[in-house]
Amino acid sequence: MLIVPEREIADLMTRAAAFDAIEKVFAAMASGDAYNFPVVREEIGHEDALYGFKGGFDRAGLTLGLKAGGYWPNNLEKRGLINHQSTVFLFDPDSGKVKAMVGGNLLTALRTAAASSVSIKHLARKDASVLGMVGAGHQATFQLRAALEQRNFEKVIGWNYHPEMLPNIEKVTQEAGVPFEAVDLPAMTEADVIISITSAFAPSLMADHVSPGTHVACMGTDTKGKQEVEAALLGRAAVFTDEVAQSVSIGEAQHAIAEGIIIETDVAQLGAVINGDHPGRISKDQITLFDGTGVGLQDLAVAAKVVDLAVEKGIALEVDF
Repeated sequence: MLIVPEREIADLMTRAAAFDAIEKVFAAMASGDAYNFPVVREEIGHEDALYGFKGGFDRAGLTLGLKAGGYWPNNLEKRGLINHQSTVFLFDPDSGKVKAMVGGNLLTALRTAAASSVSIKHLARKDASVLGMVGAGHQATFQLRAALEQRNFEKVIGWNYHPEMLPNIEKVTQEAGVPFEAVDLPAMTEADVIISITSAFAPSLMADHVSPGTHVACMGTDTKGKQEVEAALLGRAAVFTDEVAQSVSIGEAQHAIAEGIIIETDVAQLGAVINGDHPGRISKDQITLFDGTGVGLQDLAVAAKVVDLAVEKGIALEVDF
């Protein structure tokens, strides 16, 4: 078995490699060459933690495995650790033997950012110039760096429930040489692309905060009850997702469906746009929304890539298991 520790990931995985892996796996999912297993995600009754498993099988890439982990909200304060903790396990699809164990914390951030970045590439207007960020936590910095590579953004505006955290994303914009402005949520109407990356259980971004022609990437809702945007917004938008089954059960679409605003067939796979089987955006005034629920195949795709890189560079640890 090969082991790629968390400490090695930063020097191995690039945003470009993550983007390529995620774009390919979304396409494979839409073509039926890859599928995800049902998600297990539970409150464990200890440390307010959410813990679970996401897995799947990509026939095209022969990638089989799962990610185990979750969200420990007290980690940063109590232990100086990030709140999201995870590990990816890969298996040989021919024999079932364990193939690799890979640190999943940074990979989770990179694959989540890559997913919204892929959605921007395929759904946002080409002339998008203002990027709006709703959320300014650890994940938001990854989202912002990846998004800035997809369009020639001239300005970034940001809002966070705790405004003292906004310097996290302002620092990224300074590094990129793009002006930043802290705003109230109604000012998000200025944005051409909006990324929402929070862990909220009540909507922050409302339908009237979004202008015609905007692309919205909702990246924080991955559990029953979570909600980042008003359900009415999905009724105004062309809705896309990584996987429809997750979108309607644990993603943003769960609320719009529960309120009778949309039905399951209104939600399309982003992979179908990548493959050319769906037109994607059809007008400059159309609102597009990507419901990024986070699927196991994303984790497996980036983990498999990082294992290949670790072997190539001779830094993968090998143990007899």
